[in-house]
Amino acid sequence: MSEPYAESGTESYASRAAALDATDELAKLRAQFVLDDTVYLDGNSLGALPRSVPGRIEDVVRRQWGSLRIRSWDESGWWTAPERIGDRIAPLVGAAPGQIVVGDSTSVNVFKAVVGAVRLAGGGGGQGGGARGEARDEILVDATTFPTDGYIAASAARLTGCTLRPVAPDEVPDALSGRTAAVLLNHVDYRTGRLHDLPSLTAAIHEAGAVSVWDLCHSAGALPVGLDEHGVDLAVGCTYKYLNGGPGSPAYLYVRRDHQPRFDSPLPGWNSHADPFGMTPDHVPADGALRGRVGTPDILSMLALEAALEVWDDVSIEAVRTKSLALTDFFLECVEAYVPAGAVESVTPADHGERGSQVALRCADAGEVMRRLIARGVIGDFREPDILRFGFTPLYVGFADVERAAGVLGGLF
Repeated sequence: MSEPYAESGTESYASRAAALDATDELAKLRAQFVLDDTVYLDGNSLGALPRSVPGRIEDVVRRQWGSLRIRSWDESGWWTAPERIGDRIAPLVGAAPGQIVVGDSTSVNVFKAVVGAVRLAGGGGGQGGGARGEARDEILVDATTFPTDGYIAASAARLTGCTLRPVAPDEVPDALSGRTAAVLLNHVDYRTGRLHDLPSLTAAIHEAGAVSVWDLCHSAGALPVGLDEHGVDLAVGCTYKYLNGGPGSPAYLYVRRDHQPRFDSPLPGWNSHADPFGMTPDHVPADGALRGRVGTPDILSMLALEAALEVWDDVSIEAVRTKSLALTDFFLECVEAYVPAGAVESVTPADHGERGSQVALRCADAGEVMRRLIARGVIGDFREPDILRFGFTPLYVGFADVERAAGVLGGLF
């Protein structure tokens, strides 16, 4: 366990939790969120509301929209919001400015990224060639992916004339070939919380001459990603989980800087035009990550996200990761102490290098168990067929929350 959260001998779990909370450098951030007396462990589905958001939304609605109206596109900075907010997200995923654009849903951005990746690879429909002259006509997709990513990848394969091949992430290096155009992977498995090896998998993809696309929905805001450091080509992610942007808040698209001049979006809209108000019949793509824009930005939810991201000012993602691992370690230890043997089984890796910021427990009648937990003030969620899922957002979850949640869980058996 990391030094700031070191164990404290033979004290009770409740006492240990209190001591850990007392020395937690991130504990002060909890006051920046709207929380009640429940234990909220579902931030991996929907982050808690930052206190700064309601006032900002009122200003956007009453003053910017209500008084300035159309002038707000310039005077309130609406027009530049997608790239401005993208630059706020960039340090949280290890990217330099100018490579992330915010807008649309994760699904739409996955579609842009996968089709764009095939085109970057010169693949699809018999175009291009692999190391031995084969056409790059295959897309590999994480076989354990969130269903929508699989649906979108299948559609992208049909559009580009590629074959879709689902493989487990750890099988990707052996599955790569000269035919591989693009590979779509999840950084963290949404069911189990398993963290996949982004650096080595990206390197293997590049060695095969293919283009990587990473889905960061369950890692951004919870752990270091290192997009630039590890040479990731394209990435997407949502903002309503660990980034606390609100329900349905806009997603984002990362396009590595050296790919930007060749990134060919399958959804060229007027907002991605080099001269959007020229209204010309032919699309001329804008420079940079702006190529990832499509239509008019969704201003209300986008500016709510911008306000939410202010809680990250002066917060180190490394400190967040240290606390995340300490929280999940402590939860697993408390579960082992409080829950009768055999009642639950962790399917989340014990190895820190393979763990995201959630713990998934398998148990019989998991749906009913989660309903009873929620009724007792511990909010997690249930995934078919037998998974209790608990997400740990280090910005507002404390060690006392963890101990209480494990105690309530143990009392159900």
